[in-house]
Amino acid sequence: MTKVVFAPLKVKGRASVKTKRVRDANGKLTTVLSIDANSPTFESDLTYVFKKNVAAARRKNKKLRRAAKA
Repeated sequence: MTKVVFAPLKVKGRASVKTKRVRDANGKLTTVLSIDANSPTFESDLTYVFKKNVAAARRKNKKLRRAAKA
């Protein structure tokens, strides 16, 4: 028999930060984060987006270093 578990849904991200998938000049899909400038939580939203961008840059640099070693 299957056990049913009820749990609250977790909201991913922030309401005032929007994520869009767009194509760059080369035709590759890229993710763009935009912030609502009139948001009452603008400072924390900006910090959130900055951390996401830094994490993505670090992942990209690690991938480039691995490719250079091989």
